[in-house]
Amino acid sequence: MTTDSTPASAADELLGHISLDQLRAAVQYGDLRTVLLVVPDMLGRLKGKRAAGLALFERLDEGNGKQVAEACSYVLATNAGMEPLDGFGLTCWDDGFHDMVINADWDTLRVLPYMPGTALVHCDAVDYDGAPIEVASRQMLRRQVERLDDLGYEAKVGWESEFVLYSGDRPVVGRNIDYDLDHQPRLSDFLGHLEDALPEAGVPIEAFKTEGAPGQVEATFPKCDVMTACDRYTVYKHIVKHMARRHGLTATFMAAPATGLTSGLHLNLSLWQGKQPAFALPSPRALPTEIMGHSIAGLITAVPHLMPLFAGNTNDYKRYAIPRNFTPQFMDWGPDNRGCAIRVAGHGASSRLEIRLAGAGANPYLVATASLAAIAQGLAEKLSPPPPCLGDAYASESFVPLAGDLPEALKAFRYGNVARDLLSTPVVTHYGRAAQVEIDEQRREVTDVERSRFTLA
Repeated sequence: MTTDSTPASAADELLGHISLDQLRAAVQYGDLRTVLLVVPDMLGRLKGKRAAGLALFERLDEGNGKQVAEACSYVLATNAGMEPLDGFGLTCWDDGFHDMVINADWDTLRVLPYMPGTALVHCDAVDYDGAPIEVASRQMLRRQVERLDDLGYEAKVGWESEFVLYSGDRPVVGRNIDYDLDHQPRLSDFLGHLEDALPEAGVPIEAFKTEGAPGQVEATFPKCDVMTACDRYTVYKHIVKHMARRHGLTATFMAAPATGLTSGLHLNLSLWQGKQPAFALPSPRALPTEIMGHSIAGLITAVPHLMPLFAGNTNDYKRYAIPRNFTPQFMDWGPDNRGCAIRVAGHGASSRLEIRLAGAGANPYLVATASLAAIAQGLAEKLSPPPPCLGDAYASESFVPLAGDLPEALKAFRYGNVARDLLSTPVVTHYGRAAQVEIDEQRREVTDVERSRFTLA
């Protein structure tokens, strides 16, 4: 971490977060030439522009200090292939795919040492009158953070993220390497370089571990405020993919990259009142605090209506189809139970809810938005949770099964009142359309499985 006294001409000392003044000095000295102006798209990928440093400051000096670019609004209304699509209220062919304004959030400014001469700043999408675009995922999360603040709570979160590393079309390691510490040189070198790059880019990591699936790696992040956690996570994914390519590898965050193989994105969440933890338990198997109970109840009640924010494409639902694979199949909760959708974990100040629903490729801002919205409902209405699952979570008959596919999840999201009440009608309409696009595409696509099974039938 640098300070304002760091010499701007010493590029090797510019690490992690920097101030706008430091950026200006570094650009003038020629130590930083490019600033990535990034906006998370609907999938949580960083999209944007590479701004020349000198030209960026010319624009800032002529404007309000935040407006750094314009971009086509379809960045927030498209699919994985970045196709211009109709049917979105934000932008479509009827309005000619108009622009939106990109405002920099300078508190997120950081240097990317693994990309020499480059800094990155997260940005917010706004209209030309300065009004936030309601369906932008950072803005959606900001609204739920404010709602929770109105109730007197702050959420602190830490992610657990899994991805699979491939060499060509095969996992980099072809066997179970769960908790291994003796890795083959190619994987060991990749992990070592990743561990160097992340803190230098202002992305602290608690630990890496290799997982049970071939080529699978898990990263755990320290807890912090929810917006910072999501911003860090998007930079983390950018770094993982960048470093993998440098090593001649491919990193995938698909929820189900192969039959029987699944990767998740777990949200570890606790609530605080000032410096006091609201979830503190003597052990994970103790009875939940009143606040934790309301939070669990809110999640159990609302999340089945918000599933497209946890699982927004058809591949995500293949992850739920595999029993006893540490992936939930019911909207249940339990003390230190990894088969449940919500696991009570930790003790003392580390007590938390581990929300295990999202696939690895989920947009972290949307997962956090849905989780906070559900928890806020539970707190506001003082809901009580059902009895916990104390045994085999895959044999449970007292909890609601998770949606079996995206069409089922979309029906609950689009046609019920819960999502509209918690998120707003424009948000439901927008993300409902995105889910429908995925469903329609998969219905048209002829898969390798169909060719294998039916070509000679």
